[in-house]
Amino acid sequence: MESQLPILDPGIGSDPQVDPARALEKLDALRRDLAGRLSEGVLVTFSGGMDSAFLLWVANTVRVEEGGTVVALTTISPSTPARDKEDASAFTGGLGVPHIWRESGEVSNPDYVRNDRDRCYHCKTELFRIAEEVSKEEDLRWLLYGYNASDHEDDRPGHRAAKEAGVVAPLSDAGLTKAEIRHLMMEAGLPLARKPASPCLSSRIMTGIPVTPERLRDVEAMESILKDSGVETLRVRICETDDGSAFLRVEVPPQEMARILDCREALQKESVARGYRWLTLDLGGYRTGGGVS
Repeated sequence: MESQLPILDPGIGSDPQVDPARALEKLDALRRDLAGRLSEGVLVTFSGGMDSAFLLWVANTVRVEEGGTVVALTTISPSTPARDKEDASAFTGGLGVPHIWRESGEVSNPDYVRNDRDRCYHCKTELFRIAEEVSKEEDLRWLLYGYNASDHEDDRPGHRAAKEAGVVAPLSDAGLTKAEIRHLMMEAGLPLARKPASPCLSSRIMTGIPVTPERLRDVEAMESILKDSGVETLRVRICETDDGSAFLRVEVPPQEMARILDCREALQKESVARGYRWLTLDLGGYRTGGGVS
C-alpha cells in the first residue's frame, strides 16, 4: 500500500459536496497538527472504519516524512463485527504500522448493558481507559480518535467521554467532513474508502432492550447472510412489541430491496432458529439510527 499523500487536481471532485481545493487545505492543516504531536508519540484508536483509517494513514505518512511514532489500538468485544476486525488488520498490515489489540469489557458493565441513550458514552469510556493504559505502556503522549466535522451534527455521547479523557480529534479540529475524508481516500486509492458506516453491533438493538452477547451474535449472523448475498449498506435491528415479543427489522436502501428476496429463505430460517417471532423488511429503507430509540 502506498503511504504517500495524494497529489490532487483541484478541479477533480467525484462528490458534489466536496471542494477538492478546500479539502486539500484542510488536509494540510491536519498534517501540521499531526507533525507537532508525532515527536511525542501518538496512539490512534482504530475501529477499522473509514474515519479512523484516514487519520491513521495520514499520521503514518507524516511519520515517514518527518519522523516520530504512531501506533494503532483496536479494542474488541462481542459488539465488534468480525469484518471490522479483518478490515482493521488488513489496513494496518498494509501500512506497516504497529497494531495493538486489546479485549474491551463494556458488555460486562451494567450501565452499558442497560442500553439507554448513554450506551455509547460507557463504551467510549472503556475504550479510552484502555487507550490510556496502552499509551503509558508504549510511552505515547497523545491519544487520537476519528471524530470529524460531520459528527458535530449528531448527539455523540461518546465525544463527551473523549473530552473527559483528554482525547484529541484532529479530523474535527481540521474541519474535515466525512465527504471530504472519503474523497481524499478515494483519490489516494486507499482501502476502506468506499466502506459504508459500520457502528458497533449494539447500535442495532432498540434502546431499552438489554445488550447481551447472544443478541449481538444474532445480529451479526443475520447481517452476514445479507452481506454474503451482495448487500452492502444494511442493518438488522432487534425490536420488541409492547408485549415483549422480539422481532427483527431489516433495513436496506430501496435499490437493494430486491436482493432481500433472493436470500429470504435463509434469513427466515435463521431468524426462526434464533427465536424471533417475525422478520420484517422496513419499506422506509435504510436510515442512520433506524428509529431504534
